[in-house]
Amino acid sequence: MEGDYRTLLREGFDEFTERRSRFLGAARPVRTEEEAMAFVEAQRQKYWDARHHTYAYLLREGGLARYSDDGEPQGTAGLPLLEVLKKSGVTDAVVVVTRYFGGVLLGKGGLLRAYSHGAALAVNAAGVACMRRCALAQVVCSYSQYGRLAALIPELGGVVDDTEFTDGVTLRFHLTAGDLPRLQKEITEATSGTACVEKTGEKFFAFLEDS
Repeated sequence: MEGDYRTLLREGFDEFTERRSRFLGAARPVRTEEEAMAFVEAQRQKYWDARHHTYAYLLREGGLARYSDDGEPQGTAGLPLLEVLKKSGVTDAVVVVTRYFGGVLLGKGGLLRAYSHGAALAVNAAGVACMRRCALAQVVCSYSQYGRLAALIPELGGVVDDTEFTDGVTLRFHLTAGDLPRLQKEITEATSGTACVEKTGEKFFAFLEDS
């Protein structure tokens, strides 16, 4: 599994008006080209009466980068959107800036600045997260041990995803891969070796930039 990367945290939207033209920026995380184009099409349908729906997206797989000026002068819309994504350091992301023409020409420089601003607003609204490779793990314990382990796992950086109560208690959780050996050691010591952590897989999870 590849290393950590940055992407958008959620779907985000913002807008502004420049010399009577209305610019609506929307951005969201995506995993595939199909997801990216589906988001572009959704914006087209939502704002069906707008003149331009420019877009750009970046994908980790294959380093794919695509953009469209959608009828605006070449290099004034789609490429600035792509540059905003690159400068933000995000990937697996799409941004769409829709323009309602206000009757006043902005010129190439004005368009470039406006589309860049619309994309930056959308990315800011979506937020940026660090996707970290995490270990998926589980531990089976007795009911008497459950309270201690349910508290210990978060103390050591784990996030409990699911708890199953049967003859014993199964706690399923994730944590950054580098923290797993310490947690395994602490749980073994806390239960005198009667409960052992089992790694079940790996998966990326979103973390806020300052976490």
